[in-house]
Amino acid sequence: MESYTYLLVEHQIIRTERLILRPITLADAKGMYEYASDDENTRFVFDTHPTIEITRQKIAEYFVADPVGKYGIEIAETGKFIGSIDIRIDPMNKSGCIGYVLNKDYWGNGFMVEAGRAILDVAFQTLQLERVYSVHDVRNPASGKVMQRLGMTYEGTLRKSRFVKNEFVDDAYYAILKEEYRR
Repeated sequence: MESYTYLLVEHQIIRTERLILRPITLADAKGMYEYASDDENTRFVFDTHPTIEITRQKIAEYFVADPVGKYGIEIAETGKFIGSIDIRIDPMNKSGCIGYVLNKDYWGNGFMVEAGRAILDVAFQTLQLERVYSVHDVRNPASGKVMQRLGMTYEGTLRKSRFVKNEFVDDAYYAILKEEYRR
């Protein structure tokens, strides 16, 4: 079995019908700041970015320093950067965790489901993972709907699972297994 890192590097650019998933660079700071500076957009996921410099710093520290498995979401037709999606691999358990954020101006268009399906294709067809899961703050049911559209099954809620924006939040867990994906 080839290494997960190598296989993800081989698939660092993924094209779908409407999107290009690709590495994030400092050139994406303006597009990311559009949603990262919006309280509604970041409410359930991370601290709102007060300046574009903070966005540039976060890109450098998270996406550029360790880019494997982390993708910017770009609309193929326009080149517009609208969000990010990543998969974090647990090699010992042959599993992965998907996380995502999308500019609210593009919610409701199926872009996140399309990006998620592309990541699941890589996870199950290329990486041969057994399980992929995702987590959302229970106060954000729209994120759970994305997970359901990806074929994931609700597995349970972890109470006070994370400390986000100065409070403990409950997280709902969803997952899909390789055999479910193949159906």
